[in-house]
Parts: sequence; C-alpha cells; structure tokens
Amino acid sequence: MARRPLPRILSSSSASVARSRELARTAADSATDVLHPLITISRGLRKLAAAGRTKWSATPKDKRGPALFLAGAVILVVALIPYGPLLALITVMAAAAWKGHERAPVQTGPAPEQTERLQSLYEALVPYFSVPEDPDPLFAHGGAWDKAFSEYEFDDGNRPSRLLIRYPAYFPDGEASSRARIEQLLGAKSGRGREYRFDWDEEGNQLVMTVLDALPTTIAAQRFVTAPGETVLGFTDADAVPRTVPVQGGDASYDATPVIWRTGPRSTEPHLLVVGQPGSGTTTLLRSIALQALEDGDVLIAEGSGTGEYACLTGRTGVLAVECGLSGALAGLEWAAAETERRLISANRARQAGQPAPDDTRRPLWILLDRPSVFAHLAAADGRTDPQQLLQVPLRHGRAANVTVVVAEQFDTLDALNESVRAHTRARVVLGPSVPDEVEHVLGAPPHTTPTPDVPPGRGYARLGTGPVMRLQVPVTPDPYDDATSETHRQAVLELLPERSVPVEDVRNVDPVPAEG
Repeated sequence: MARRPLPRILSSSSASVARSRELARTAADSATDVLHPLITISRGLRKLAAAGRTKWSATPKDKRGPALFLAGAVILVVALIPYGPLLALITVMAAAAWKGHERAPVQTGPAPEQTERLQSLYEALVPYFSVPEDPDPLFAHGGAWDKAFSEYEFDDGNRPSRLLIRYPAYFPDGEASSRARIEQLLGAKSGRGREYRFDWDEEGNQLVMTVLDALPTTIAAQRFVTAPGETVLGFTDADAVPRTVPVQGGDASYDATPVIWRTGPRSTEPHLLVVGQPGSGTTTLLRSIALQALEDGDVLIAEGSGTGEYACLTGRTGVLAVECGLSGALAGLEWAAAETERRLISANRARQAGQPAPDDTRRPLWILLDRPSVFAHLAAADGRTDPQQLLQVPLRHGRAANVTVVVAEQFDTLDALNESVRAHTRARVVLGPSVPDEVEHVLGAPPHTTPTPDVPPGRGYARLGTGPVMRLQVPVTPDPYDDATSETHRQAVLELLPERSVPVEDVRNVDPVPAEG
C-alpha cells in the first residue's frame, strides 16, 4: 500500500510549532528566574508552618493555654512598638528565605566508581556465599550489594579500606580453608600490595575487612622505658596491646605500641625462637635483645654463620664471650649448662636455709645462639656433640635459674632444630616474607592479616605463648661496623654499647667464658 503524504496544514506548521515550544520554554525559564525569590519565600513559609504545626502537636494540652497567652503577648508588644510590624515582617521573610533556600544535596552514598567496585566485590562473592537451595539468597547474580555491605570506606584511590560484610549463616566460617578463600579473594579484588586484617564474627555472621597502615620503620635502637625482666621485641598496631612507650623515631618523639616479652622466674615464656629468611632481620633482633639484656645481665653469644655480626659486642662489659667457631661454642655452652646447675643448687641451698637466693644467681644470664644448624652440621662432620644438646639444661631449668635462651634459625634449616629447642621456646617470632602456612607452622596459629610479598627488614609476626599473633617491626639495630650502615643508626648502636672491659688488642686472648662458675 502506498504511503499517504501528510496533510499540508500539518507539514507546513511543524516548524512554527517547534518555535512556539521553544518560546514557551524560554518564557517559563524567565518567569522562574523572576519569581525565584517569591518561590523561595513561599517554600520557606510552608516549611515554617509545618515546623510550627509539628511543635504545636508535640506540646502537651495542659501547656497550650500558656503558650497561646505568651504568643499573644509577644504579638501585642510587637504591634505597639514603633516599626514593630515592619520589623516582624522583615524577620519572617528573612527566616522564610533562609528556610526555603535550596542547598546543594550532600552525597551520602558512594561515588559511581566506588559503586562499581562494591558491585564487583559482591558479584565475586556470589559463588562462595550462595547455594541453589536458598529461597531468598543474600548473594545472587545481579543482586543489590547494599544488602550485604552495610559499612564501607575508601582511600584516596577509591579502593576499599574498610568493609563490613554480612554473609549467610550456612557459610562454613569455622573451616580455615573456607575463610582463606574469602580472604584471598577480597585481597585480590580490593587491591594487591596492601596488608589486610580480617575479623570474623561467627556469632553475628559478619566479616570486617580493614586495610592496615604500615608499621613504623624509623624507630632505631634506644633505651626503652621498661621494667626489670621486660624486653622490647619490636612494635605493633595501636589496638594490639594496651600499653605504649615513648620512642624517638626520626626527628619526632611519640608513644608507640611495643611487643613486650617478659623473662625471669615469673615468665610463662622464658625462651624465644626467631625464624626468618636470609636478610629478614633475625640477627638484628638478637642484637637488639643483647643491647637491652646488657643493662642488668650477662650475655653469651654463639654465632653459627661466622660473619662477625656481633663483633661490636666483643670485650664489652657483661659480654662473656662471642663465639663463631664450633670449639668455642661448645666450650661456652658447656659452661652455660654447668652455670645453670650451679645456680639451681645454690638457690636451693639458700631456700632450705631460709635465706634469700645469692646475688650471683639472680643476675640474668642470656644465651644467644644464632644459626645452630651450622654448628650441628660441623659437629656431625667432626664427630662431636651437637651444641643444641648442651642447651637442654638451660632450656629446662633456665626459668628458675634466671637463664634465658634465644635461638635464631632460618626457614630452610628449621628441621635441624632438636625437640628440646622446639618444646621450650614458647615465645616465637617470624620475620621476613612468608606464607600463612609457614607462619602457622612456627607460631602455632595463623596470622590474622594477609602477608605482603615485599616487607622491610625486621618486619614479621610475634606470638608469646598462647597469646594472639601480632604484627611486629623490629627496631633498627644494625652492625655499627658495617659500611652500609647510616651514620645515625651507627651512633645509636654505639651509644648503647657498654664500655670495654678488655682492651681491643687483648680481645683475642680473653678466655671464652669465666674460669669459675
């Protein structure tokens, strides 16, 4: 069928109709601009009237009479004073104009880019938080993310920095593998290279994901404000422990949250095991512990790596020996075992006589053993005693004899530690890059954060006994004789070193341990 042409009257008047609509729209906009003050005042008067009605409805009936009398008296006074009605009208119009002024709407929800990220996270969690049998799933493809994410925060890059997730009650949140899958997914979708903390509320079926700030790496070796028997292993998050100590970090002084390790007769974790990768800061931690122990105790050091990392302590007051060879290490540890037994016998005799323990049994004795696996290999090749066997007496009875043992080993030779060392070192530290399984193997519990692949030296986790796993940053305590050490850190360590008890030229001729117990 042929298409009929439009009537002439319609085709010829289309242009005039368009012009008429444009003129009408322009006239309406102009009228709106002209009448905008009147519109604003009218809107304000309506809001004031509505507020007045609400106030009047909320007023008790027994107080409405006095309120009306007071309002009438005010109106009478205003009407009698000069220019009173005019001032009242101006005041009402000003209040109406302010009340009716259209303010820019305040954005209460996320930005479009943030909404896309939240929807992407929601869709990624659907396969894990939904089952086909659920008649009303909280997570479903194409569903609304705001039902599952009740709280959210973003950083400057529009990446989630905090997220509160509601999940179904049938999700197996008690299984470590199920929780690990969710944590890995959220960490990958929210942004790699950051450290996340996941707090699972199994009773409320809620998960809080928080991005953690990096721990400070500017705190160098210094005198920390601690009580006798307390050692600062490093520093952790502000909400991890209810205690702070004043520190000097860079050019500023502030209060930091320390990880305090308590030793001595009242300690429940009298010995420490430090595990890490090469260059992760295990030797730095032992050096920091030695500097703190020398304030009121004696230190015996056996270094299996033989790199001279503790040469700065040789010949210092309180340093009994710094041994790098197998023979010296065996001699020193044999003396330490005999000294432990002597202290136990002496303290026992004093108690039986009703006297306090002798002073020489109450002075702390520290045994620092770095890389015992090297000594074990050399001893096996030479047919000699493994130095770790000589640690059995200090490990078992050191708590009562004020003897503390600190052992540092690397992950690849962790199996070389004997059962006695593993059983008695209940305070544990893991330093350097590691996966959650490695951290759990050493500490006995998984970390509550996701380890990052790139960490600074001295960064890791600590767990004291059966306590929680805490993030840890060891104070910067480098070898002052290392050429790569900065002058600031070198001076910080040198200032903490005790005075030399033996001249430098006579250090090599000193007996490795005291001749007498």
